[in-house]
Amino acid sequence: MEINPMAKYVYQIRSRNGVVVDNLQIYGRDEAEARQKLQKMYMHCEILDCRVVSAVKAATSNYEDILDLIVKST
Repeated sequence: MEINPMAKYVYQIRSRNGVVVDNLQIYGRDEAEARQKLQKMYMHCEILDCRVVSAVKAATSNYEDILDLIVKST
């Protein structure tokens, strides 16, 4: 099983009613996917700035990891 790395993209946009929104963080496999997610949430917005913050692997956990967290928290 191959794990695709995800990157966090941070956007600054101007919404369709003129409000500037900073620090919108969206994960995506690439910038095109992140931009598509952004435009689904904010239709007809103007993208003022985009930058990549980090590339991370998708989180995986197993049953033992979850049990360890539960035991440590009690």
